[in-house]
Amino acid sequence: MDGTLVDSEKVWTVSLADTARRLGGELSAAAREAIIGSNLPRTLVIMFDDLGLPHEADRMAEAERLILRRTGELFRGGLEWRPGAQAALRMVRESGWPTALVTNTGRELTELALDGIGREHFTVSVCGDEVPRGKPDPDPYLRAAELLGVDPRDCLAVEDSPTGALAAGRAGAAVLVVPCEVPVPAGPGRVQRDSLVGLTAAELRSGYTRAREADAA
Repeated sequence: MDGTLVDSEKVWTVSLADTARRLGGELSAAAREAIIGSNLPRTLVIMFDDLGLPHEADRMAEAERLILRRTGELFRGGLEWRPGAQAALRMVRESGWPTALVTNTGRELTELALDGIGREHFTVSVCGDEVPRGKPDPDPYLRAAELLGVDPRDCLAVEDSPTGALAAGRAGAAVLVVPCEVPVPAGPGRVQRDSLVGLTAAELRSGYTRAREADAA
C-alpha cells in the first residue's frame, strides 16, 4: 500500500518527524530510510536508537500513540495515488485475478486508506498487526496466500521497498519491484519496472514468468 499504491511515505515522514521532535530530537535521514516498509514495532526501535533513547516501554507506547494519531489525521486528509496505480488496480480486477492487499501498516490506518483506495479492488487484506511478524519476514504474504487459497509460489507481489521485496521473496512469491522512495536491489525472483503507468495483464503474466526464470538462474 504505502509507496506502491499511494504516496503515503511522505505522510509517514511528517508524522515520524513530529513524533521525534516530541521525543526531543530529530530523526536522521538514514533512520527514515531504514524505516521505509517497516512495521510499527521495528519503526519504534529504529527511531529510539537513532535518537539515543532507552527502550522504555511506557515512552515507546506513547510514541506509538503519537505516530498513529498524527498519521491518522493526515490519512483522513486524503492520499495521493502513485502514478498508474489506480488504473493498474482496475486492470487486475477486470482480469479476474484474486488480489490481496499486504501491508505493514496496522488495520486502523489501513481502513482509513481503503476509504480512498477502494476495498472493492481486493479479495482480502492483511495488515502488519494481524501476523506474528511483519515484513521483512514472510508472515504477511504467507497469510495472504492462505486466505486466497493459493500457493505463494503462484503469486506475483508488487513491492516498492527492499523490506517488502524481501518479505515477498521469502514467502516464495515472484516480485515485481516498482521503487518509490529508495532503490531496491536486483535479486533472484525479482523483475523491475519504473512505474505502474501503462501496466497490462500481459505484462503481469510475462513479469511473473521472467521473475521465475530469474529465480531459477
